[in-house]
Amino acid sequence: MSPRARTVGFQSGERNIFFHILTACNLSCRHCYINKEQHGTEMLSRATMERWLELFADPAKKANVIFLGGEPTMHPDLVHGITKAKELGFDVTVDSNGYLFHDLLEKSSPEQLDFLSFSLDGPDASVNDPIRGEGVYEICTANMRKAVSAGYNVSVIYTVSSLNIKHLHRMIPLLTEIGIKRFFIQVIGLRGNSASENTDGFNWQVSPDEWLAIVPAVAAQAADAGIHVTFPKVFLQKDEKFECAGIVAENYFIFPNGRVYRCPLCEDHPIHALTIRDDKLIVSPGLTEDNFFQLNIAEGCVMNKLLQPDTISYDAQGNPEHRISCCLLKQEILPE
Repeated sequence: MSPRARTVGFQSGERNIFFHILTACNLSCRHCYINKEQHGTEMLSRATMERWLELFADPAKKANVIFLGGEPTMHPDLVHGITKAKELGFDVTVDSNGYLFHDLLEKSSPEQLDFLSFSLDGPDASVNDPIRGEGVYEICTANMRKAVSAGYNVSVIYTVSSLNIKHLHRMIPLLTEIGIKRFFIQVIGLRGNSASENTDGFNWQVSPDEWLAIVPAVAAQAADAGIHVTFPKVFLQKDEKFECAGIVAENYFIFPNGRVYRCPLCEDHPIHALTIRDDKLIVSPGLTEDNFFQLNIAEGCVMNKLLQPDTISYDAQGNPEHRISCCLLKQEILPE
């Protein structure tokens, strides 16, 4: 029997720092969420990186920092940032497109870096490369193998969309062959490039029925193959309570221009709850995302309703057919 998924509730006293240390990238992925008009074009200096990490360090709380970009390995001081984060007590992850610039594997170590996560959106080049770029599959999977051989804890992120959901099951033999023990399945968000490309002629998103029919089953199959799988809850059951991470959890999405968001759905808009100014964390004035988190609606996530209303369908009585969970609520299946 396949393992059952469990919902991973938000953990009180735990904080997650999603730290975009630059917005530059060597790729031009079709679904990239970076919006340089909103997020800036800066590459943080080594000193600024240190001071901003210190802002969010709290020895009394379990804390995770995820280094992001753009492509974070393009930053020449990434390894210094990893070292500083470990000194401050963070668990550290790097999310990479797989190119691993500046000899990351040689200059860091599995003792310093808790997880090295690769973004891969297809089980072969014919699926992945039309989304992420020509030649990306070959380079990414080659570096995944190198990282596994070097002893790093390697995970893979697969962003599910209409272009690749039917190929999700084919990731299992690939991950097994390479030796990947952790698999993150993400849902496409209408942010950045995907928001502008989502038109009447093309829709990135998959239907609720397709998601529910494919993703949990593939996750169970992957767990049967010995892989720890995490995937978004997305849809709540009728008896499940809606909770917003902006209220009950500590998640901070930091960008090089000093904006700090609490909700990733808001990142295309200047409604960030916090701002880093003069190396101090300041509450942003005016109407911000924090004001919206308090709203309680039948559709579940208010930010999804406000920013992505086309993703919600209604019955003949005007009731939402599915309640949308907080985008940060996850399910997981552990291998037996």
